[in-house]
Amino acid sequence: MARDSRRSTGISGLDLAIEGGFPHGASIIVEGSPLTGIDHMARQFWKVENESGAYLMIDGEVEPGMTDARAIPLDQFPSLCTGDRVVVDSLSSLILKFGIDPAITCMDSIRKEAAARNSNTMFILYSDLHPAPEEIRILRLADVVIELKEVIFMNEIERQLAVHKIRRGQVPKRLIPFNITDKGIELSTTSRVV
Repeated sequence: MARDSRRSTGISGLDLAIEGGFPHGASIIVEGSPLTGIDHMARQFWKVENESGAYLMIDGEVEPGMTDARAIPLDQFPSLCTGDRVVVDSLSSLILKFGIDPAITCMDSIRKEAAARNSNTMFILYSDLHPAPEEIRILRLADVVIELKEVIFMNEIERQLAVHKIRRGQVPKRLIPFNITDKGIELSTTSRVV
């Protein structure tokens, strides 16, 4: 797939690992705990220069430019998903508030409208919160699935990024170490040698 049919992830090392970024029109699930840097990844994706987008904040602090979506009815979410880069933070909160079927119907509507505009939508999904059958339904709808993990080695925390699925693209064959800095997520250029 040509690089011009890709949209930057907002993380340069990740762009390199997945052939230039996310395919245009792809829906992205980023899964992990709230402590893995999931919010940093979402903000970096949303804030790429020269592209517009919407950030629907449901369960965190609403920053300038974001939409406070805590009290918005589910049927209004698709109309708020404008621009090239949309973040729904979080799909988990929508599921807990409205139930799995209405949340998946909303996700599917947002996903289809974004694909028709060649926009990308990133949905945040918290791990170990939903039953396996619900997660399976969600992950099957997504074009890209990325998981952020923390692994503890004695007295060190190593953060790892796993790309599990990229529709119309090659999935990296290894876990990618990353660090959380004051600028956000940066992929590590070194790997642990055991």
